Amino acid sequence: MDKPTVHDIFLRFYPGYLEKYSPSPVQSKVANCIINCKTGAYGANISICEDCGHTQIHYNSCRNRCCPMCQALPKEMWMDKRREDVLDAPYFHVVFTVPQELNPLIYSNQQLLYDTLYHSVSATINELTADTKHLGAKVGYICVLHTWGSEMNFHPHIHAILLGGGLTAKNQWRDKGEGFFLPVKVLSKLFRGKYLNELKTLWEENKLQFHGSSVKYLNHYAFKELLNTCYEKDWIPHCKKTFNGAQSVINYLGKYTHRIAISNHRIIRMDENTVTYYVKDYREKGKWKEFTISGVEFIRRFLMHVPPKRFVRIRHYGLLCTRSKTKHLALCRNLLGCKQYLSRLKNMETPQILETLYGIKVTVCKCCGGHLGKPKQRIPLRI
Repeated sequence: MDKPTVHDIFLRFYPGYLEKYSPSPVQSKVANCIINCKTGAYGANISICEDCGHTQIHYNSCRNRCCPMCQALPKEMWMDKRREDVLDAPYFHVVFTVPQELNPLIYSNQQLLYDTLYHSVSATINELTADTKHLGAKVGYICVLHTWGSEMNFHPHIHAILLGGGLTAKNQWRDKGEGFFLPVKVLSKLFRGKYLNELKTLWEENKLQFHGSSVKYLNHYAFKELLNTCYEKDWIPHCKKTFNGAQSVINYLGKYTHRIAISNHRIIRMDENTVTYYVKDYREKGKWKEFTISGVEFIRRFLMHVPPKRFVRIRHYGLLCTRSKTKHLALCRNLLGCKQYLSRLKNMETPQILETLYGIKVTVCKCCGGHLGKPKQRIPLRI
């Protein structure tokens, strides 16, 4: 028997999920997209071989950013565009995480407090890198929000891919070599202060909503106690080593940008009531283990990580800001004496992209090797 997919799990357990829970409109749309993806519900492309007359049907995908079957091509195309933004310079991967005590409040105010997370991270990085004690330059970085842990539990955090150097006020390049140039303790305290200060302001301006286990924070004393608890904790950002070469930066970006709560390859098996999938146990040095939950609980956890409508998960800052990156990056390349990496897929149509990336020739007949073309008259599609 083939390994089950997220699509199979939703087909079997989503009706049971609806008996227990009421999904939001955005969550409901994601569920329906996953269930109907590549089934013909979104139409199909029909091609006929010009030599042997063989008819080939390709069902359209849903293209939803939460669907595990629709991420491969967008990820590759996004990575390819980023090739033109990469410099031959040090890069660092920094992960910013908030204490779990804030999770109920964040889940009740996703749009607002996810944005607050981006604001706090960018303000922290901008302030420290501008300080001459640490770097004294304007850097570039990309921030990506993830809201899940390995078990699909709610765990909001920001992945920042940070350029290890930047431009000074006099447009000179400055870096500190291969070592991470920001003190982790200072980074931690500044990030903590900025996030909690903005959270406090939102509470005072009555912009927060309170649902479920966060209702208790409507009380002023309970909210103040929450802030005190979070101030007492160390918000230690995690920093990984520098990357080895520009291409490794591009590949590394792809691992984080289009990732969803769980991919199909982590799912092991499914029975009438449960789903088993691999999780990483960080208490045992990241060892992979099997983890089993009910099918309804699997769907609940999956849908918990659907982002708000039109929410932008990948954001560019500093030298990589869209409005000015062309000018800034050209100047950086001249100062560093490095080449510009060019896009491979630019101006290509989808058939060319599929052939370049995966060797798939969608215009070639699988039966005789002839050319597949569009039918000259409409063919009724029965599903």
